[in-house]
Amino acid sequence: MPHSTKVELRNGVLVTQLGLGTAPLAGLFSSVSQEEGQATVDAALGMGINYLDTAPHYGKGTAERRLGKYLQNYPRNSFVLSTKVGRLLVPTINSTDPDFEDADQSVDRVFDFSESGIFRSLEESLERLNQSSVEMVLIHDPDDYADAAITQAYPALEKLRAQGVIKLIGIGMNQSAIPTRFVNETDIDFVLIAGRYTLLDQSATFDLLPAAVERGVDVIAAGVFNSGILANAKPGATYDYAPASSEILARAQQLEAILGQFDVKLEEAAIQFPLRHPAVKVVLTGCRSASEVQANIDAFDAPIPNQAWQAIDEFLGIQREGGEK
Repeated sequence: MPHSTKVELRNGVLVTQLGLGTAPLAGLFSSVSQEEGQATVDAALGMGINYLDTAPHYGKGTAERRLGKYLQNYPRNSFVLSTKVGRLLVPTINSTDPDFEDADQSVDRVFDFSESGIFRSLEESLERLNQSSVEMVLIHDPDDYADAAITQAYPALEKLRAQGVIKLIGIGMNQSAIPTRFVNETDIDFVLIAGRYTLLDQSATFDLLPAAVERGVDVIAAGVFNSGILANAKPGATYDYAPASSEILARAQQLEAILGQFDVKLEEAAIQFPLRHPAVKVVLTGCRSASEVQANIDAFDAPIPNQAWQAIDEFLGIQREGGEK
């Protein structure tokens, strides 16, 4: 299905199968100008993408602030927003950020999964976004705070959902164990899982994805290129934000060779692969330019023959009977 096909998440929220992640708009690893950021969002919305994800973490508020500016001329019903809670931004002096070149140097991040922290985080996000509401809110990276996230952060968001302030509660992480706990122990609506259901890493199939299917929880797949190697399997490529090992590079090149027999590009299979599991409803990719948006759309919409998928499934050892489609 084309990238602009809308799927219905819980509570009637309609999002396109391809969403835009905004971490790059805060200068993730290299600076992005205001103009480039505006062009990126304009391209996504102009080409039919309606789902935009952000977070206070991205540039310590920069992504939210910029996104709020970029969206000011668009009708509110033309896009669906998700942001995240769990980190507060507190004043400091000359705080650097090695990951986000356009980060706000006047604040630092502080983890806070308490009820008051969650309410404050969302309120401050709305101010930065210049919005009165967002449809979707995720608990962000509670790796060392799983119990607090389940017993304090989730109930706080549950109150907001019951009041109609937000529509969907999610959790966003790059590991599957804690999100699986959320699926089993709460009435969470969706999970944003980064890098754990890709052509190179299917670890979410052992816990998260089966639980999500059983409980009717929607999954959004991010990090589908594993930070770069599945878009460009060349020496020096990164895998999960570090230089790829020779073994990982060799495996990516094996995948590329298999796909090449069917005239399929590695990035085309990488961006489409997660949607072959019934739990996964949306693929989310971060972009820093209009050309990157276009490239991802082209890869998402490229036809891939069944024979290519069968060859990939055989290589990965995936059995699709009665489970994945």
